[in-house]
Amino acid sequence: MKVFVKKSIEQLTSSADGEGSLKRTLGAGSLVALGIGAIIGAGLFVRTAAAAGEHAGPAVTLSFIVAAIGCAFAGLCYAEFASIIPIAGSAYTYAYATMGEIVAWIIGWALILEYALGAATVSISWSEYLNKLLGGGIPYEWCHSPMESVMINGHSVHGIANLPALLILVILSLLLIKGTQESATVNGIIVFIKVAIVLVFIAIGWQYINPANHHPYIIPANAPDVMQENGKAYSYAPFFNHGWGGIISGAGVVFFAFIGFDAVSTAAQEAKNPSRDMPIGILGSLVVCTILYILFSWVLTGVAPYTDFMKSGKEASVAFAISNYMHGYGWLSTLVTVAILAGFSSVILVMLMGQSRVFYTMSTDGLLPKVFSDLHPKFRTPYKSNMILFIFVGAFAAFVPGSVAGDLTSIGTLFAFILVCVGVILLRKTDPDLPRPFKTPLVPLVPILGMIVCAGMIVGLPSETQISALVWMILGLLIYFGYSKKHSKLGTAGDILPKAADFEKQ
Repeated sequence: MKVFVKKSIEQLTSSADGEGSLKRTLGAGSLVALGIGAIIGAGLFVRTAAAAGEHAGPAVTLSFIVAAIGCAFAGLCYAEFASIIPIAGSAYTYAYATMGEIVAWIIGWALILEYALGAATVSISWSEYLNKLLGGGIPYEWCHSPMESVMINGHSVHGIANLPALLILVILSLLLIKGTQESATVNGIIVFIKVAIVLVFIAIGWQYINPANHHPYIIPANAPDVMQENGKAYSYAPFFNHGWGGIISGAGVVFFAFIGFDAVSTAAQEAKNPSRDMPIGILGSLVVCTILYILFSWVLTGVAPYTDFMKSGKEASVAFAISNYMHGYGWLSTLVTVAILAGFSSVILVMLMGQSRVFYTMSTDGLLPKVFSDLHPKFRTPYKSNMILFIFVGAFAAFVPGSVAGDLTSIGTLFAFILVCVGVILLRKTDPDLPRPFKTPLVPLVPILGMIVCAGMIVGLPSETQISALVWMILGLLIYFGYSKKHSKLGTAGDILPKAADFEKQ
């Protein structure tokens, strides 16, 4: 069937360079910084406290290790593909080479959940933290969607549009249009700032660690209930709220603080030496972030008892710990908010970049209109794709509450991880002699473990999220059969097939 037509490795690599291709400007250091930029967001500050307070206690450090191992399985598979296929498009491109066009379309459609909706949701959170930094100086109407309202002095006030979210999106979109190297430079500066603030918190907070807060290290089954800020008691008796069950459940919470390393693979076509630099970028950013996460969680749970994180509000937990247990360091609480804003900014930047590169590749294959692959005559960036993406993401950010996206971002990511793991096994069987600058170890064990971990995460997500993702996929298939299948260059023996014939003649 034509819907399962595959794109050969030769066809993919032949289009990697040339006049119509993206500009190769990124080295290994820039790629590691891109990964760190995408991974370290508010997840470090918010997810840590939530996982510790609700499930793992001080053993949230072990939760981070479990989550990192799960990510590493998928990361090793991404690294192998990225070293073989130096093309923009990430998991979409890898699926096209191993499982066929329709699977590639499905995964490309799923990546919209991760990148586009992820960028929109994070921009809404960016707006909230900016308002917090400014002491609530932005009027409610102009930092919330029309679907949100609040009682102020006895009157119901409705949102009109989230202007700060639009502001950060337009700034970062213009930066991406200007150039990938410029974007990478700005991202590198942001990464330096937020990592420096994290390190300052770790260094200062280490002096305020109370050893008693780390004992018991793992929450016991008979831990007393905690009264939450909403007045309800929280019990640690359930299996996933204490012991190793709590550690595993905590890993599910903090797993999503690792999302973003796969975005590095979307920049493969802009890497100077992709076969060497892409594995370094993907796995290097994972290692750096894992070390920072473990150190940060150790200090945070040492400074404040884990039960405090059930009382103070998840988002304010770090500021609460600093204010109540690190007297004289109020300025550090402000710096943490700055770090969160910086973290959000780099996450949005990398997500917008990743989405535009996936659109670019799908467009060059004919599955999306040509406008998505039009490059700027001077900057050689997919500027029209960036502009269209800004309109879509901006509309979502300005007029829809952030909670609507929910876990859709996560389910799209996990689905992509599973298919990449499957792809590594398939390509090892169909093309065992293909040169692999980086090889995933212990195949098929590592990919299978990656699939199991990611599938478990999907099963653990709310049923509403699973249903919403199914509806999204059905919509994507309607678009595929209505437009993409008819315009596919490979499926209709169009522009790409002569290139394949050229290879056969050589």
